[in-house]
Amino acid sequence: MTTLKSKLKEDLNAAIKERDELRSSTLRLTLTAITKEEVAGKTKRELSDDEVQKVITREAKKRREAADAFAQGGRAESAEREKAEGEILATYLPKQLGDDELEAIVAQAVAEAKAAGAEGPRAMGAVMKIVNPKVAGLAEGGRVAAAVKKSLAG
Repeated sequence: MTTLKSKLKEDLNAAIKERDELRSSTLRLTLTAITKEEVAGKTKRELSDDEVQKVITREAKKRREAADAFAQGGRAESAEREKAEGEILATYLPKQLGDDELEAIVAQAVAEAKAAGAEGPRAMGAVMKIVNPKVAGLAEGGRVAAAVKKSLAG
C-alpha cells in the first residue's frame, strides 16, 4: 500500500524527469512542509495519510489566499501561478463537497441541533460541532460556517 507521502515523492520524481517546473516546485514545497511537521514535536515521526492531507489542505489554502492577495494587488501573473499550484495540490485531496451537498448536511445538522434545544444564532456552535466531523477535509471551514449562518438565519 502506498502512502500519500510516497505518492507525492513519486510524482515529484516524475515531474522532475518531465521538467515540469511548476509541478515539481509545488510538490517539493509540500514535501518540505510535511517533513517540517514530522520533526516539529519532541520526537521525529511519520505522518499518517490523514495528517499529510491536513498539511496539503493547509498548503492549498495558502495558495488560494496568496492568489487572492496577488489578484487584488494587480499582480495577475503571480496570482495565476499560485492558483495553478493550488490546483495541483487539490488533486491530492478528496473532492470538495458541492454547495447542494454542503447545504443538505448543514440543514440536517440544524434540525439535529434544534431537536437538542439549540436554536437561532446561539445554535451556531452546536451546529458546527455536528457538521465539522461530517465535512472534515471535504469543505473549507469558512464555507461551512457561512452555510451554517445562512441556514440558521433562514
